[in-house]
Amino acid sequence: MVVGLGHPLEAEIDQVRDVVLAVDPRITETIKWKSPTFVFEGNIASIDPRSKKHVSLMFHQGAKLPGTHPTLEGGGATVRYLRFADAADVKKKRKDLEKAVRAWIELKGG
Repeated sequence: MVVGLGHPLEAEIDQVRDVVLAVDPRITETIKWKSPTFVFEGNIASIDPRSKKHVSLMFHQGAKLPGTHPTLEGGGATVRYLRFADAADVKKKRKDLEKAVRAWIELKGG
């Protein structure tokens, strides 16, 4: 459970955290830049607590993920975002989230 973020969607943040951490037991979580960050052989993704209208999960190297990930947003050279509007959206995008996290594990040789 994320404590102290003061985010209006803390329950949904917890849902996203649970999904990410369940993908692989080697994934760890730490607090970096005042936000929950998921780690396996480098930073996978961080939750941006400044986005209050949705849960914003930033994949630090999202552009490098193998495979296709149509729900990831962003067109820059590095970062991609997966955003969740509410609990139903977390459920709807769960498989996409799991696929993106697994792609990172694959990329890092896991």
